[in-house]
Amino acid sequence: MEKYNPHAIEAKWQRFWEEKGFMKAKDLPGGRGKQYVLVMFPYPSGDLHMGHLKNYTMGDVLARFRRMQGYEVLHPMGWDAFGLPAENAALKFGVHPKDWTYANIRQAKESLRLMGILYDWDREVTTCEPEYYRWNQWIFLKMWEKGLAYRAKGLVNWCPKCQTVLANEQVVEGRCWRHEDTPVEKRELEQWYLRITAYAERLLKDLEGLNWPEKVKAMQRAWIGRSEGAEILFPVEGKEVRIPVFTTRPDTLFGATFLVLAPEHPLTLELAAPEKREEVLAYVEAAKRKTEIERQAEGREKTGVFLGAYALNPATGERIPIWTADYVLFGYGTGAIMAVPAHDQRDYEFARKFGLPIKKVIERPGEPLPEPLERAYEEPGIMVNSGPFDGTESEEGKRKVIAWLEEKGLGKGRVTYRLRDWLISRQRYWGTPIPMVHCEACGVVPVPEEELPVLLPDLKDVEDIRPKGKSPLEAHPEFYETTCPKCGGPAKRDTDTMDTFFDSSWYYLRYTDPHNDRLPFDPEKANAWMPVDQYIGGVEHAVLHLLYSRFFTKFLHDLGMVKVEEPFQGLFTQGMVLAWTDFGPVEVEGSVVRLPEPTRIRLEIPESALSLEDVRKMGAELRPHEDGTLHLWKPAVMSKSKGNGVMVGPFVKEQGADIARITILFAAPPENEMVWTEEGVQGAWRFLNRIYRRVAEDREALLETSGVFQAEALEGKDRELYGKLHETLKKVTEDLEALRFNTAIAALMEFLNALYEYRKDRPVTPVYRTAIRYYLQMLFPFAPHLAEELWHWFWPDSLFEAGWPELDEKALEKDVVEVAVQVNGRVRGTIHIPKDAPLEVARAEALKVRNVRAHLEGKEVVKEIYVPGKILNLVVRG
Repeated sequence: MEKYNPHAIEAKWQRFWEEKGFMKAKDLPGGRGKQYVLVMFPYPSGDLHMGHLKNYTMGDVLARFRRMQGYEVLHPMGWDAFGLPAENAALKFGVHPKDWTYANIRQAKESLRLMGILYDWDREVTTCEPEYYRWNQWIFLKMWEKGLAYRAKGLVNWCPKCQTVLANEQVVEGRCWRHEDTPVEKRELEQWYLRITAYAERLLKDLEGLNWPEKVKAMQRAWIGRSEGAEILFPVEGKEVRIPVFTTRPDTLFGATFLVLAPEHPLTLELAAPEKREEVLAYVEAAKRKTEIERQAEGREKTGVFLGAYALNPATGERIPIWTADYVLFGYGTGAIMAVPAHDQRDYEFARKFGLPIKKVIERPGEPLPEPLERAYEEPGIMVNSGPFDGTESEEGKRKVIAWLEEKGLGKGRVTYRLRDWLISRQRYWGTPIPMVHCEACGVVPVPEEELPVLLPDLKDVEDIRPKGKSPLEAHPEFYETTCPKCGGPAKRDTDTMDTFFDSSWYYLRYTDPHNDRLPFDPEKANAWMPVDQYIGGVEHAVLHLLYSRFFTKFLHDLGMVKVEEPFQGLFTQGMVLAWTDFGPVEVEGSVVRLPEPTRIRLEIPESALSLEDVRKMGAELRPHEDGTLHLWKPAVMSKSKGNGVMVGPFVKEQGADIARITILFAAPPENEMVWTEEGVQGAWRFLNRIYRRVAEDREALLETSGVFQAEALEGKDRELYGKLHETLKKVTEDLEALRFNTAIAALMEFLNALYEYRKDRPVTPVYRTAIRYYLQMLFPFAPHLAEELWHWFWPDSLFEAGWPELDEKALEKDVVEVAVQVNGRVRGTIHIPKDAPLEVARAEALKVRNVRAHLEGKEVVKEIYVPGKILNLVVRG
């Protein structure tokens, strides 16, 4: 009998599925209903490795399953093609970003095809094509019309390595999201923003109805950062100026003993006394060179400068000094705080260092606070030293103080958000041109819609696109010289390009109508498919792409373009794929492992030596190298840069696509990390080969056997196999619904064992033939090439057309159950008896079990504990 040979079958079935167009979606789905299955579209980086393929394989499994269930399925693919990766690669290798991008797209499509992943390629979108980015510009202009796109001057995040500004969401712990080793600087520039803050409350509230991982929703809630409190106006002594301060603790207002302005606050230099101005200016410049993480680090010694100016506490009328300090950030609240050192630890540390007053206004209930305070008391309590509010509980005091401030015109209740408007200007070449012109007479003027797209010029010389701290397009008058759409006079095009997250914030809508040349998409078609039923992608996009996409969908909803307000009803965040990685040579002395500098740096640890136990705890191993040295190996995220990427093309050509798919899907729960191992690959091969062998051995008999039988008339092992079949079908169906792919495959492995066991002493029967039929249907989403090949040995249609098997609920009602047999409480065997069998039957069957008899030999049974359908416990002595 010939062995399972993936290479003999996989290309054949890939061509068959493509020719039949099984994944081509209708514009307006009908029938049973629709399922929109979407995986986050990739930046085209060339040949893909198995780390990339995990989420695409998951999406393909789910799309095939939904299609077999009878749904109209939309499962599209496209390319996030603009942006820094392509531009940086072009600069590195001396090719045009467009050439680099399209070559990588061709390679990536080939990798996806080799894996048998099916998309509706008629709906492919590529964001660097004018047919796509024209509609980026259209959406931008609509936002401009609605007051949501605007240009403003202010402090922005600047990455010196990317040579461009970044949105707040692209700054991670004070560093560029693309360069963990690069601190972000602050610069004052005029830039384009989108007013995402106008949607802050809706973005927060609408999280509740989403079927998303709780950790992702928590990350978005934290980033939006809703805070309730009061905005209080502090008059500046001797000036017609009042400083607005936001606080979540208005109950502590009477304890405010000084004000602190952020160094970047416009009043910082304005209020500085002449004799203090030079010192204040030096402090402000020094603060700009620090990251926000450095400025806010817990335990860091506080620094600051007194401005030589005073404000008045609006509650007490007391004269309080105004300082500037870098622990206050201009981007949060109003950029100024009322310092209450008795009840805020940062203010307490600042007051202690500079000898400023500390006034207690909240008392701890039941146990008075020490005098003097040893640290700030930040918990709720009872208001004291607060005039008319003495004796009020602090939570109630917040409401009363706000009402009192509003009555006196000294402040008002306010809700603020951590979320800031989205800065979308980028000083790079490879992106969507911003469709605005600058006219000396008319100001900033939008490009008319009929003139879209504003085309990105095709700069052939790679040096022309090299970043220079400003947009490369500024060096090309053939691009920026134009006429004003309003007055007809000379004008200059905006030379910045859009953040590429603009491209990915609405691409899922373009898939519903990808060839529309009148609108971004037809609302009727979008409404037929939206929302996305299952979105699959990395948790690293929780605050970036997912937040921006929600904002765009709400805006387009308000524009009347789409009915839904949330784009992704279900979200699944997959775990990373790891691979065993050689981190370099080490030396072992006794129980100490010494790490040379390159090895230590690659491991990203400060220690130059570890114990053998530490090596074990970090999940690493010491392995002999071919040169006779010992190397430290450890699982690390699969990537080409680490040299541990298992590339799709070579692997599939050597081993086969279905083996790759099963290895990926079975290794771990899909939300967890998985380690790619040779053992996993071999296990997948053995599983698929056993399936092939089981069906191949029975091929002739299966062809000669009818699958017709009466389920209720089945007896013995036929009935047992039929019941096990439907148990497996129920399990696999539920697991697919929940994306528990590894346990679904485990159930298929278990049922394969049952098929082998059945055939030990039974011929090919009608019920067995039905079991094989159902088995191939269940296998199809996971290992589609093998399943389709074996299916066509017996049935002419495709498994797509055969559909998903129908569950027989009655088959799950067991007449025969497995009962555990215990001797003195320890399981010594199992028996299969009718679920209502009496004790006598259970005892008789138990005594037939050799291991039970062995543990009863020479002993007296003193008690029998029997729970029908579950256990029989024989208590013995002697």
